[in-house]
Amino acid sequence: MNKTRILKRSLLAAAVIASTSQAHAAGFQLNAQSATGIGRAFAGDAVIADNASSMARNPATMALFDKTSLSLGFEAVITDISVKNANGALGQYPDYDDVGGTSIAPNIHLIVPVNDKFAWGINAYSNFGTSTDFSGSDTWSNSVFGGETDIKSANFGLSGSYRLNEQWSFGAGIDLIYGIGTIRRGTSELETIGQLPPGVFSNSLNVEDADGWGVGFNIGTVYELNENNRFGLSYRYSPEIEAEDDDGQKIHLPLPDMVEFSGYHRITDTAFAVHYSVQWIGWSAFDKIDFEDLKFMKSPVGGLEGSYTKPYEWQDGWHYSIGGTWYLNESVELRVGYMHDTSAQDEITSVSVPDSDRNWLSAGASYHFNENSTLDFGITYLIGSDESVEESLIQGTPAVLTATTRADAILVGLQYSHSF
Repeated sequence: MNKTRILKRSLLAAAVIASTSQAHAAGFQLNAQSATGIGRAFAGDAVIADNASSMARNPATMALFDKTSLSLGFEAVITDISVKNANGALGQYPDYDDVGGTSIAPNIHLIVPVNDKFAWGINAYSNFGTSTDFSGSDTWSNSVFGGETDIKSANFGLSGSYRLNEQWSFGAGIDLIYGIGTIRRGTSELETIGQLPPGVFSNSLNVEDADGWGVGFNIGTVYELNENNRFGLSYRYSPEIEAEDDDGQKIHLPLPDMVEFSGYHRITDTAFAVHYSVQWIGWSAFDKIDFEDLKFMKSPVGGLEGSYTKPYEWQDGWHYSIGGTWYLNESVELRVGYMHDTSAQDEITSVSVPDSDRNWLSAGASYHFNENSTLDFGITYLIGSDESVEESLIQGTPAVLTATTRADAILVGLQYSHSF
């Protein structure tokens, strides 16, 4: 087999691995809408409506506001990702426990009631994102299974709501979603497996700041039994985003639809409320990832171009959360929450962005400076599990890399809300 054919085969293998990590990066869902949500594991967030951030989970909750309301804040996502017991074409890989990092996700929400029937609102926040970087390890940094993956998204929304009567309210909105990502991969396995001499090409893939836009929408409803008991249901359609870098390399990424049901119940004559949510995330939309105009730089035969479709069989995910709020007095609220979050990965797994079932342990507090100004704080410890991972250069061939991965995280949110 001549070197050109080996090179083309190896470069295609690198593209397959890149698609795997890109899909898993997009598959890491961020819950970054509010600090209050973080403090209760987002239990009841599609109906509680204690600040303007509720419009991100259900636009119908805007009908519950009688004043113009503004919420702005940020979430810090601190990930702790490790890869252990890894064996590949180069033999035993070193354990590496410094893969994760810290990402900051800001958010802003504004609700403006027009009258006792109509309200409108605008917001900006993030639903998806992840960051893994193996650059601190010489072996993993120059690996098609490691490298760097940095994916971010921003959701810009415009919504409206209508109150039909004392029980029923409805809402709908349009979402403009902007995605940007960087993917870098090395070549060490390719040189070993393909029997290519070292240095034939120095970077199998380098997609930097590829970006693109998509348009989605969301609808929802709220049913109020009375002032202490209500339910919310919402649906969000997420589009496919086409991202393109400066070299013209294109990646088509389908994002999942979401359905959420929430309930809120304040126990009569007490200072305690219980709230809960069940959310379905349609990760099975990732049946394939399409690539166009692939170019691999610094090869001995110049740039190569091509298209590739990689089958990718994900499973739908679920969130189950429950929480409680204590209204201690007019100034202070305390909240806790627990969520079980199921993995999107099924038979196909990844080292670069690990995934597993997760458990959320959350706590938070609010301080009301007065009836119109509130400061909120929330913190979550997200506990993953050890997962056995197998990866191949080409789908359907024997595994080239086996490893054990684990991904934990800490989420911290701070938010200020004001009513006018």
